[in-house]
Amino acid sequence: MSIDLSAAAAFMATHARVLDRRRFTLLTGLLEGAPGDTAAVLSALDAYRNEDGGYGWGLEPDLRTPDSQPGAAMHAFTVFEDVAPVTDPRAAGLCDWLGSVSLPDGGLPFALPATVAAGTAPWWAGADPRVSSLQITAVTAAAAHRVAAHDAAVAAHPWLERATAYCLDAIAATERAPHAYELAFAVRLLDAAHAAHPARVAALLDHLRPFVPADGLMRVEGGKEDERLRPLDFSPFPDGPSRSLFVKEAVDADLDRLAAGQAEDGGWSVDYAHFSAASPLEWRGHATVHAVTVLHHNGRL
Repeated sequence: MSIDLSAAAAFMATHARVLDRRRFTLLTGLLEGAPGDTAAVLSALDAYRNEDGGYGWGLEPDLRTPDSQPGAAMHAFTVFEDVAPVTDPRAAGLCDWLGSVSLPDGGLPFALPATVAAGTAPWWAGADPRVSSLQITAVTAAAAHRVAAHDAAVAAHPWLERATAYCLDAIAATERAPHAYELAFAVRLLDAAHAAHPARVAALLDHLRPFVPADGLMRVEGGKEDERLRPLDFSPFPDGPSRSLFVKEAVDADLDRLAAGQAEDGGWSVDYAHFSAASPLEWRGHATVHAVTVLHHNGRL
């Protein structure tokens, strides 16, 4: 299945927010062997940054409040990963902010109180800021670990150490099937933390193995009726031990599905509910960059 990058570029120009247009331009330039404009990508990300070092302003498209939020931090770390091997002190600054809002056990709350609730999904608006969330801590720490691979300041930051310890302990304490996203993000955290904790990660992957469906399809409880997670939601990159959770045929089939997901307008879509007029297009731009990134890393581009 071939991907039409020209059609994808046209979609991004027509529909996507500036940040994702800059990320797409950087990615496709690298695919073509050209040096990318990392400064422009970081400048676009800076529009979502607050003085406290965190990120808000709808960087997470279903969380529209300007306040800094844990849910936006993962998106920021993804951008800091995009620009590797370039580093930016704002990545360690984000770790500082995350440390300041972490709970005593080292976990992050799913969301903090928002000053603007308009356009925000109910799961963000209704979150209890006094309770640590494995889901949000795992996906944020996983993204930070991928930045830490080239950014020594992030790798050495005490927030990342504490957040990882919380996640590993919470995964070890899991006794029944978690929510689909919590399970997927726990698996991603284990992938990202494998280099630092190889033996424990291997044991915890075996601990989670019975909860992961054999075909990798897992219904998202509370989502749309047909909303499912798939193998690439658990294991998007081929460089981690999580691929052992799936037979090769399941991953290959999901890569075929992802490649075939390019719509006639050149972009990719998402299958979950939206809560503002801006959110669907913002998610589509993000999903298009993600699809091209995953296909590239898996040798499909």
